[in-house]
Amino acid sequence: MKLIGVEIRTIRVPLVSPFRTSFGTETVREALVLRAVTGEAEGWGECGAGIAPLYSSEYTHASADVLSRYLIPALAGVADLDAHRVAPVLAGFKGHRMAKAALETAVLDAELRAAGVSFGRALGAVRESVPCGVSVGITGSIPELLDTVAGYLEAGYLRIKLKIEPGWDVEPVRAVRERFGDILLQVDANTAYGRGDARHLAGLDPFGLLLLEQPLAEDDLLGHAELAGRISTPICLDESIVSARAAADAIAMGACQVVNIKPGRVGGYLEARRIHDVCAAHGVPVWCGGMLETGLGRAANVALAALPGFTLPGDTSASERYYRTDLTPPFVLEDGHLAVPTGPGLGVAPIPEILDEVTVATEWVPLP
Repeated sequence: MKLIGVEIRTIRVPLVSPFRTSFGTETVREALVLRAVTGEAEGWGECGAGIAPLYSSEYTHASADVLSRYLIPALAGVADLDAHRVAPVLAGFKGHRMAKAALETAVLDAELRAAGVSFGRALGAVRESVPCGVSVGITGSIPELLDTVAGYLEAGYLRIKLKIEPGWDVEPVRAVRERFGDILLQVDANTAYGRGDARHLAGLDPFGLLLLEQPLAEDDLLGHAELAGRISTPICLDESIVSARAAADAIAMGACQVVNIKPGRVGGYLEARRIHDVCAAHGVPVWCGGMLETGLGRAANVALAALPGFTLPGDTSASERYYRTDLTPPFVLEDGHLAVPTGPGLGVAPIPEILDEVTVATEWVPLP
């Protein structure tokens, strides 16, 4: 496959409501959308980097720069390009996993569209639909939180994830558990705690949570292993898992009992599948996290979440959870599930007029 060029679009899409985590509050989703043009087909990819380097060191403007200056041009000399060759070619450039993931996804989408093969089939999906959870941001009060959770349960979501931080943890969890009983419930700290908080975090144990996600710093595997020995709630790692090797190390150290796989964080869907395989080999359940993706990223995430090792509901919410108008035809929740797209490649594409409306910058990077 010959790559002719890649279009980089910066988009800004308002969120339905502010989304607050321990990192801060988002009201607009700024993201990059890539369109890879080949001689056979066009493919799409979405970059998960946010507007600021808070979740990780990556952010949209840096991702756009490294893509146009280095990553896309690096593919110019690759004969018979396919998605499996992208990561090895880009390996010399340190970091920027989300930018690399977006480029690999666009190439993979083009390749699969040309072959008439769906993302799900290519990755090894075994289900036609996937169970969906929803991530609930930090709210202004416990009554507001309870109303928000009630709305999502009424909408059919099968699992609730609460964002927590120091000062907003045990009491919100207690309130949700007391109000809604034996629902599937988990919490996400986004690295907001330290090793000295073990006794406090043990206060979450009585509530029967599915997991406590990423309580400590991303580089603190030892701290997570020690915490796992002091609390009964299973530890799930997110930011710490950047590759299949990192997953294997964390499992070997006893630093986690569950893994959240975010394809952008690990460099793409092919590495995400390797992490799935490593975890499955060790009997460690995985689930698919989210980065407020539009329909492009959501389509790929849903396909990934249909692999056999994804035994917990992921953050693969319906389009309306975040956007009044998605870039693609909306993903709609049905009986708590989203259907896995079956069309070639991602199975969806941006609606041109909507994409144009939310685009704030465009750059075409041609390849010789």
